[in-house]
Amino acid sequence: MIELIFVIVVIGILAAVAIPRLSVTRNDAVIVKGKSQISAIRNGISLQKSRNMLKGDSTPYPDKLDDVNTYNTSNQKLFYFNDGNSSNILEYPIYSKTSMDGHWVKTASQKYAFYVTQDTNISFEYNSTTGSFDCDHTKTDCQKLTQ
Repeated sequence: MIELIFVIVVIGILAAVAIPRLSVTRNDAVIVKGKSQISAIRNGISLQKSRNMLKGDSTPYPDKLDDVNTYNTSNQKLFYFNDGNSSNILEYPIYSKTSMDGHWVKTASQKYAFYVTQDTNISFEYNSTTGSFDCDHTKTDCQKLTQ
């Protein structure tokens, strides 16, 4: 009986140490997912610029990143046009989900938010004049996502 109590105590101690470390790993995974998606979006903008320059367009950067006109809603195809992939920023869209870890939502015409946690999102803005897709670097989570 005493051995059983010792085993339960040891398992309890291991669980108390392991569970907080696993939650940190999940947050790190959300940051890595966001970093890779931001990189893909920026590369897509550069690709569209190159395509437009080859065509001889006077404005090299795309006017907008998608054709979504409904803001702060789920299941919208972000960074994607339904035109046969000629002007898509991403080959496959990112579907929006509001207030969910690791997901995007469109908040305004040229603004997007990436949810690091349910309560914390980082706002990104697209500037069609300069082609920049960036966030406020004074915020720690923005720095983590764009480093």
